[in-house]
Amino acid sequence: MSQPGAPGSQFDVRGAVDLSSLGRPSAPPPGTPGGAPAAGGFVVDITDEMFPSVVQQSAQVPVVALLWLPTDAENARLATTLGTLTQEYAGRFLLARIDASAYPQIAQAFQVQGFPTVVAILGQQPVPLFQGVADDAQIRSVLDELLTAAEQNGVTGVLAPPEGQQQVPAPAAEPEPELPPLHRKAYEAIEAGDLELAVAAYEQALREDPRDQLAPAGLAQARLLLRTRDADLAAVRAAAAERPTDVEAQLAVADMDIAGGKVEDALGRLIELVPGADDKDVLRKRLVEYFDLLGPQDPRVSPARRALTNALY
Repeated sequence: MSQPGAPGSQFDVRGAVDLSSLGRPSAPPPGTPGGAPAAGGFVVDITDEMFPSVVQQSAQVPVVALLWLPTDAENARLATTLGTLTQEYAGRFLLARIDASAYPQIAQAFQVQGFPTVVAILGQQPVPLFQGVADDAQIRSVLDELLTAAEQNGVTGVLAPPEGQQQVPAPAAEPEPELPPLHRKAYEAIEAGDLELAVAAYEQALREDPRDQLAPAGLAQARLLLRTRDADLAAVRAAAAERPTDVEAQLAVADMDIAGGKVEDALGRLIELVPGADDKDVLRKRLVEYFDLLGPQDPRVSPARRALTNALY
């Protein structure tokens, strides 16, 4: 990944950053009483010069980027929570804090419109997590999902503990249950690049057991990979812009958005098309695939399901 704003960068600089949160109650600077903790251990404060190397580091260990205003009380509370969780997770991710008032170009590169915002960098790719405050349980859930995605993508590094701090060994992981034969066949087909075979295997698994709770997500993933395998992002976006009411063009760009982590864009795009579409079922089925892919625990799924129901009826 190149530096923000550079040609070919995955981060798209769009407009000015909204600093409206500056009007909220203030907090002392980090490292002083009443403020967020100072950086250290598994927490770093990022500058423009450091940013490219941190992005590169995300190929080995997940990076959780906190885009914040350090002297805003709400931002400081979230930074404190995340800092505490870095110790709990013992180096399984790096917390990279980015002062948006000092380094606005980095915030713009993440397309941030308000603070605090938390974005993961996984394998040098941005993955939106959440904006605003959240409680400990919600944040742990998001971090657990991120680490699961990291493992699936081979990003399994662990940061060395800070000097003088002994790392507590993680408990031995439970052995993963053996995959059912058709799931294993589909997984091996995806690994081999035979996406058609993977789709067929998952479809057969659902025919044999319609109650299979894992197959819908696997099938949705395999179909998405198949549809986007040979797609040209620039051409797909150009076609969607030229034909805003063309369902096929909008489905294609929604696939690219989902694959690129722009989940809200993809869901919103298709839901907006539903009321005026001649064939609403095509859109409904694609959205249901996205819901299967994201999983029922994803906080974006329930609101999107309600919006789809309203659009349909």
